[in-house]
Amino acid sequence: MYRREFIKKSMAATAGMAMGITGISGAPVIGANDRITLALVGCGGRGMSCILNCCKINKNVIVKTVCDVNKTKLANAVASVEKELGYRPGATNEMNKIFDDKEVDAVWIATPEHWHMLATIRACQAGKDVYVEKDPSINIWEGRKMVEAATKYNRIVQVGFQNRSAAYARSAREYLRSGKLGKIVTVKCYNMLGGSKWTEAPETPVPAWLDWDKWLGPAPMRGFSPSIVDEHGRGGWLSYWAYSGGGLADDASHVMDLARFVIGDPGHPRSVYGWGGNHVFGGTCETPEFQSIVYDFGEFTLSCDSGYSTNYMTKTPGDIRMDPTRWPNWRNNSTRTEIYGSEGLMYLGRHGGGWQVMGPDNEIVAQEGGIHPDNEHQINFIDCLRNRTKPNSDPEECHRSAVLVHLGNTAYRVGNKQLLFDATSEKFTNCDEANIIARGIYRKGYEIPENV
Repeated sequence: MYRREFIKKSMAATAGMAMGITGISGAPVIGANDRITLALVGCGGRGMSCILNCCKINKNVIVKTVCDVNKTKLANAVASVEKELGYRPGATNEMNKIFDDKEVDAVWIATPEHWHMLATIRACQAGKDVYVEKDPSINIWEGRKMVEAATKYNRIVQVGFQNRSAAYARSAREYLRSGKLGKIVTVKCYNMLGGSKWTEAPETPVPAWLDWDKWLGPAPMRGFSPSIVDEHGRGGWLSYWAYSGGGLADDASHVMDLARFVIGDPGHPRSVYGWGGNHVFGGTCETPEFQSIVYDFGEFTLSCDSGYSTNYMTKTPGDIRMDPTRWPNWRNNSTRTEIYGSEGLMYLGRHGGGWQVMGPDNEIVAQEGGIHPDNEHQINFIDCLRNRTKPNSDPEECHRSAVLVHLGNTAYRVGNKQLLFDATSEKFTNCDEANIIARGIYRKGYEIPENV
């Protein structure tokens, strides 16, 4: 009740937005009364649920403006903020208006992946802090530009790799540091989800509810297909290289980032071998139905099996994700990590589920439960905005985790090959085609600058 009453009182005297659209105005900057003013870019289910929750669990945090090129989602976002937080935010389909608004402290970016980096870099250039959902980038080069922009403009950038805020992830990391698991032999990440045959629907005229040109943004111009964008739901953009890194960039990116964190955030691997294809259902999606990848880290390997072809595998159930006294059935858990040490095997859950270490005869020798860390991640973001401290999902480490996604996908895209990778230049040393993919191509007017 405190939050609702506070916001109602603080909003009572407002009359409209400085940018000329109905909403909140007069929000003081950080320091006057410690208020944090957020704006949301991308009003889908994930973006809305996160920013609403962030305002509810953190004191003195408001949403001034919501932004989307989907008119239906934009209207629904305004209504949701009004219903859940007790005031009506401003609305726009032009993110630059948010970047130009000096009252906005931080921008929450929950667009499709192909917009993540351009929006993040523009926000940093405008002096805004950023929360950007995973996967932060769709190629290696633009991910490095995120790191450069955050550093150059001294911005807080929190990436949506929430597991880095999980207490059980930290305790798993400390267990490995203690040496009790022994020397790491190999790490196996799984993202084995269900699926079905995917075929693109025929192109149709652009619907009235969508600004198609703005939705495409940095991606090449093409005709609209309802398979790509959905008026109410997520849409099928994960099936296209122009907009995403597919399933590997979706749930698998969380699994691999968590694995990197727990084993001590190693640098880039020396090489990658990637295999994939649409051999199960035979769909026409560009991103593969299933792929298997092996990364060479010198003294150990990390692998990832990812895709939408195993309908009998299941994610950790929601009730277990929120119960620190329970663990998943690891054998058919679709988003688990297995860390094989010389002294034991650690099973590790994603977004809750905790960890368990198995010794001889399948004996549990150590364990800690854990819950989904969304709340902790959002609290950490707001604390960092106020204290100007490094966030849990620091851009440099999250970029390195995203590079694992790009390495695996690139190896698949150049013909299921082994690629050698130079960690310093972040370029491939044995494939020119791979370096073209790593650099990306941007539509005129939506380029990411070489010098951010």
